[in-house]
Amino acid sequence: MRVATLNLWCRHGDWPARRKVLAEGLRQLRPDLVAFQESIVTDGYDQVADLLGDGYELHHGTGRTPHDGAGTTIASRWPVTRTHERDLSVSPRVDPAEPWIGSVCAAEVDGPEPLLFVHHKPSYPLHMELERELQAVATARLVEDLCGGDGRHVVLAGDFDATPDAASVRFWSGRQSLAGTSVCYRDAWEHAHPGEPGYTFTTRNPLMSWDWDRRIDYILVRCGGTGPTLRVDRCELLFAEPVGGVWASDHFGVVADLSFAPARP
Repeated sequence: MRVATLNLWCRHGDWPARRKVLAEGLRQLRPDLVAFQESIVTDGYDQVADLLGDGYELHHGTGRTPHDGAGTTIASRWPVTRTHERDLSVSPRVDPAEPWIGSVCAAEVDGPEPLLFVHHKPSYPLHMELERELQAVATARLVEDLCGGDGRHVVLAGDFDATPDAASVRFWSGRQSLAGTSVCYRDAWEHAHPGEPGYTFTTRNPLMSWDWDRRIDYILVRCGGTGPTLRVDRCELLFAEPVGGVWASDHFGVVADLSFAPARP
C-alpha cells in the first residue's frame, strides 16, 4: 500500500497554481491512505475532495479553525469502519483558537489486512516540546487501548512539528520512554535513507517562512516484539521540487510504500 502525509498550507499563496500542481501530483501518486494537515472544509468547499476527486472515503477532523475551516483530514481508498478522535489539549498553552493543532484521529481501515491509520497533529511552537511529549504519550495510549493485543497493523503519520532528535520523536522511535511508558515505531524515511536529513520544512522551498531546515513530517510503522509489522519498501519526499516554477506547499510531504509482508530486521 502507498501512504502519504502532506500539509496543504490551506489556500495561501497562489492557490489556483498550487491547486493544479497538487491535483495532478496526487492523481499520479494514487496513494491508498493520506494524512492531510491544514486542509480546508467550509459549507461550500472541501479542499481534499477537490484535489483527490472520486474514489476516496474522507474523514475530516471536527476541530477546525473558525475563520477559514482549516484542520486535518484522513483520506482512504478502503472503507473506514470507525474513527476515534481525541483532543490533545494537554496544558493551558495549547491554543483553543486552533483546535486541530493538538489533536489525533485514528481510523479503523478495512484494507487487505486489519489496519489502524493514525493521524497525529501535536502543537507547533518551538518552545512547546513538553506538550508534544505529552501529546505523543496520549496518542500512543489511544493506539494501545484500541489495538494493543489484537495484532492489527498501525501506521502513524502527520506533521509532528519536531525533529528526529526531539524527545517526542525519540519516544515514537523507541529511543526513550516518556511518562512511564514506551513504544517503538519504525521511521520510514530513516529506514529507507539512513543518515540523510530528509528536510520537509526547509529554506530550499521559497514558500517556507522560517529560517531553519527541519524534518518534521513522518510516516511510522508500529513494531511488535521483534520489529515492524509492515515492511517499508520505499520512502521519498513528496512535492519536493517546483513544477513549472510552482511549489505545491510550504511543506514537502512524505510518501511510503509498505508491504503486508515480513519486515526486514
